[in-house]
Amino acid sequence: MSEVQLLTERRNLPIAKAINEGLRAAMAADEHVILMGEDIGPLGGVFRVTDGLQREFGSARVLDTPLAEAGIVGSAIGLAMRGYRPVVEIQFEGFIFPAFNQIVTQLAKLTSRHDGLVPMPVVIRVPYGGHIGAVEHHQESPEAYFAHTPGLRVVSPSTANDAYWMIQQAIASPDPVLFFEPKAKYWQKGEVDPATPAAPLHRTLVARPGTDVTVVGFGAMVTTLLQAAEIAAGEGTSIEVVDLRSLSPIDYEPLYASVRKTGRLVVAQEAQGNASLGSEIAATVAEHAFYSLQAPVLRVSGYDVPFPPAKLESIYLPDADRVLEAVDRTMHY
Repeated sequence: MSEVQLLTERRNLPIAKAINEGLRAAMAADEHVILMGEDIGPLGGVFRVTDGLQREFGSARVLDTPLAEAGIVGSAIGLAMRGYRPVVEIQFEGFIFPAFNQIVTQLAKLTSRHDGLVPMPVVIRVPYGGHIGAVEHHQESPEAYFAHTPGLRVVSPSTANDAYWMIQQAIASPDPVLFFEPKAKYWQKGEVDPATPAAPLHRTLVARPGTDVTVVGFGAMVTTLLQAAEIAAGEGTSIEVVDLRSLSPIDYEPLYASVRKTGRLVVAQEAQGNASLGSEIAATVAEHAFYSLQAPVLRVSGYDVPFPPAKLESIYLPDADRVLEAVDRTMHY
């Protein structure tokens, strides 16, 4: 293995490159960290997130696997039992379902099944979400299935700095982590500080302060919310944008604090609205901050239909206009 060059100073990086650098740092720090997935070796994955890592760490630590997601995750479970820290790449979010049984009935439950004596430090990287003009099984948002499953941690970064640090924090976790990567934002650049983590893995953060209404989202949706907030500011409405970052567990206290300040909440997501994370957030905030609300909690989401053909994705996926329409409704309630 040649000498590994790690990120040592602040740089503007695309999110995909930030994840790559985070994986490199984790692998250099711990020889038990291994990567597994389809075409992640010489090709570097379909989105090139693992580009160069097999060359640096060798084919024994960056493994190209067959097209068999159940086998990939099952092998990762066995490796974790033997002391390794596998990081699995699912090529597209829609391909995760052949491994669904392994994830929700084995990976999520083995630690509790063995009274805490068998940690499961497995990370499953999942490129997810729309805005790339692809066919079905390539643009979906299935995060609610896994956030619903006890025993799994579920996170999604929205910035390059979070992507760099959160992948390392996920790898360090003794519990299995579903790491949802907003692939539409892979090439969105941001400053990465390799010296100081932005926040703990499961901390909710305020991405933009405001006073009139709170909007909350995660992953690629945070960019849309920031766009909506910028437009609203020009019209005299101050929107506070909250970045959830962690979908299970959810750090609600910063969200409660924001709602107590603004009195209004809009929850936004790309996934369908029915029985979703948006539903859970709306219900929980209504339960715990009811007397602070001046209007009902509103939700903006994808529609309750299968993901449509690419030419219709702009209608299906929430945009700044749909967010602002919800903001207007809650402001005039």
